[in-house]
Amino acid sequence: MKLSELIKDIKIKDIVNNNETEITGISYNSKTTQKGDIFVCLKGENSDGHEYAKMAFEKGASALFCEKELDINLPQVIVESTRHQIADLAAAFYDYPSKKVNLIGVTGTNGKTTVTHLIQKIVEDANHKCALIGTLGYKTSSKDTYHDAKHTTPQAPELQKTLELICENNIDYVAMEVSSHALEQNRVGGCDFNGAVFTNLTQDHLDYHITMNNYFEAKALLFKGLKAGGFAVINNDDEYAQCFKSVVPNGVTVYTYGIKNDADITVSNIDFSIHGAKFDCSINGLSKKVNLQMNGMFSVYNALAALAAGMALGFDADICIKALEETKSVDGRFEIVSKKPLVIVDYAHTPDGLENVLKAARELTPKDSNLICMFGCGGDRDATKRPKMGKIADEAADIVVVTSDNPRSEDPQLIISDILAGIKTVNTQKVFVEPDRRTAISMLKDIAKENDVVVLAGKGHEDYQILKDKTIHFDDREEARKVFLTNAQVNV
Repeated sequence: MKLSELIKDIKIKDIVNNNETEITGISYNSKTTQKGDIFVCLKGENSDGHEYAKMAFEKGASALFCEKELDINLPQVIVESTRHQIADLAAAFYDYPSKKVNLIGVTGTNGKTTVTHLIQKIVEDANHKCALIGTLGYKTSSKDTYHDAKHTTPQAPELQKTLELICENNIDYVAMEVSSHALEQNRVGGCDFNGAVFTNLTQDHLDYHITMNNYFEAKALLFKGLKAGGFAVINNDDEYAQCFKSVVPNGVTVYTYGIKNDADITVSNIDFSIHGAKFDCSINGLSKKVNLQMNGMFSVYNALAALAAGMALGFDADICIKALEETKSVDGRFEIVSKKPLVIVDYAHTPDGLENVLKAARELTPKDSNLICMFGCGGDRDATKRPKMGKIADEAADIVVVTSDNPRSEDPQLIISDILAGIKTVNTQKVFVEPDRRTAISMLKDIAKENDVVVLAGKGHEDYQILKDKTIHFDDREEARKVFLTNAQVNV
């Protein structure tokens, strides 16, 4: 693609050394820049891409996308913000692939992964192709294996390239997790969303957003960007529901779901067991019985969000409900890895997420048995949630084991101290501390009785642990199976 064609719809401040150079790719890492790339000089928290432009030039870059003129003999497209306009550049380079699919964005603190998987199942059961992009990677269908992704929502060039690949596979629908970081950093700029789904908004990422209002404003960008004819699905039980409704543009249809408050889709007569959740569902007054294989109140909310999206897309209610009923838990989301004791692995890493998963686990805990919670908190992240999560675990569980999550550059003992500040219990038979996560899981063998329920929270599907100087392989599910499963139980 000629440079002039690439930038014709992009708001630029200036262009220097202009010529009709051919652009064959986009890069923002000088180490991986290839001949023919336009190199984007991204400014980050710890580095400035303008300082690496010369290296990109030496690697064969054909042009620069920058915020100031550099002393390099290359065509230079100068813009106000490379971080925000890289998305426009990527969308143009890949010929605006999101315009060729029905793109549904799912945002919220918790539930994004499960809801996107449920939407994918609903769309496929309605005889359409549906791809998925999110925390676990991307899939071109529910039968496809995951292709790795480094972020919940990839950086713009990778995202647009993935969308182009999806279009090449003649896929009509895409369900995509959209994180607050991606929205605030405009990684999803250039994406045309047909619909948006809001799951919930509770404390997370305040190390980045600082305030809950900033966090909301980031999430709200997804809804503000919807165009007439699109749809917005909103959790009517969430305290931010009205805030999200207020930013939905005219001409966008709003669908609500809820359990406590009146909504377009509501439920009653909820019953939980080890086999899942049963309830009666009312869809605009029409009653349907639902029997999920997933468990916990949060799973009911996730199912309702996906059901509302299915209805918004025009699919039959019975097809949507059947798809929900056939879906087992997503990897690392209330995933049962042992039955005696009942051991559950969950990704819950926020105060609300931990509270929800422990409430769900309590429903499955026999009257005379213990609910045991093992968790830690990530390093280099919002430290204010640590004592809150300690308090929640202390109040909701009978036994608490505090350990490490991904400590990153922080001292695990200091993170644990922050957590313990929220725990009032001083009983050494209720609260255990073990910084080494593998050892902590091994300890549970002696702590948990046959009928107890054990929740391993925080890491879920992750198969790694980030330490100060290295990243190691670590999977809660693998470790739990080593500790709790006999050969006869391996297929639990």
